[in-house]
Amino acid sequence: MFINLIQMIVLPIVVSCLTVGIASMGDIKKLGRVGLKTIIYFELMTTIAIALGMIVANVLHPGTLIDIHSLHGSDISQYMATAKTAQHTGIWGTLIGIIPTNIFKSLANGDMMPVIFFSVFFGLGIAAIGEKGKILIDGLNAVAEVMFKVTNWVMHAAPIGVCALIGVALAEMGIGALIPLGYFVAIAYVTMAAFILVVMGIVAKIFGFNIFDLLLVIKDEIILAFSTASSEAVLPKMIEKMDKFGSSQGIVSFVIPTGYTFNLDGSAIYQSIAALFLAQAYHINLTIGQQITLLVVLMITSKGMAGVPGASFVVLLATISTIGVPVTGLTFIAGIDRIVDMGRTAVNVVGNSLATVVIGKSEKEFDEEKSKKYIASFKKKKAVEEVG
Repeated sequence: MFINLIQMIVLPIVVSCLTVGIASMGDIKKLGRVGLKTIIYFELMTTIAIALGMIVANVLHPGTLIDIHSLHGSDISQYMATAKTAQHTGIWGTLIGIIPTNIFKSLANGDMMPVIFFSVFFGLGIAAIGEKGKILIDGLNAVAEVMFKVTNWVMHAAPIGVCALIGVALAEMGIGALIPLGYFVAIAYVTMAAFILVVMGIVAKIFGFNIFDLLLVIKDEIILAFSTASSEAVLPKMIEKMDKFGSSQGIVSFVIPTGYTFNLDGSAIYQSIAALFLAQAYHINLTIGQQITLLVVLMITSKGMAGVPGASFVVLLATISTIGVPVTGLTFIAGIDRIVDMGRTAVNVVGNSLATVVIGKSEKEFDEEKSKKYIASFKKKKAVEEVG
């Protein structure tokens, strides 16, 4: 019920905020520049994440410590069906699928990229008709305000929803499923933490702000994303907070929804570690050439399948055959996928919030004064909580 409530408010917020944001940009050349810059940034960060995961897996060799025959498999038939569908579409099918034939059908199916595509063009159309479009901008602004208010109401149910989601995950799997694969889970989490603190920390430093300030502001959203394993659960609050953090509405409304498909750093780390983990477990020694091939394949498949359910697992299904790992190997890590999914979702959320600041600053559409005041309000709140 909690996840359904979140999904109910996501698309109205994306449509209203993105359309108004693009309309306020008003310049198709500027939009093209922002779009290209955003995609290049996403690709760069994802590639670094994949490479980091592969380096860690090569150094620590998590798969060599596992007796693959002692593990119990889980059913992955639902992922197999999804992977087959995704493979048939391919990269061109994915690109064509971004263009909606019926926007209402895309809204009904919850297809994020076609909705983004339509909203961008609708926003440009509003900007092009000038004063006549002001009534639409005012109306959509009102829709956004209403949906943010509804979001605040829904968030009151978050503690109950989170408790239920974690409870059912542990009840279904049991602690016993974690023990044999504990080393793999630990490595994945440590690598993800290192990516946030080191790689994202360096990027933040380059662009003149502190990653810990960003983490403080979105702390509640990180916890919610972690416990629900759902990025959508925090999308409305992320758009609201990153706007208050200092980036312009147009940048935030474009970057965050797009990042949900193209900027999945946590998923990229998991996929690279898991692929090499399984190769090591089956005693498949990969050459440098094969690992570079794996890197390239992951770069492509992680973008083409990001919108499907269980995307990270589906990407692995489509990828591991290129390095000679049997598909049946995935049944052994399917049981702990939910546990790792919580971590990678949290990393994805941090990565997308960082991207809005980076793109905002690079476009000189970042309000430093507004950002300082917003961060200060969180530091004051934290200080009061510590004293209390």
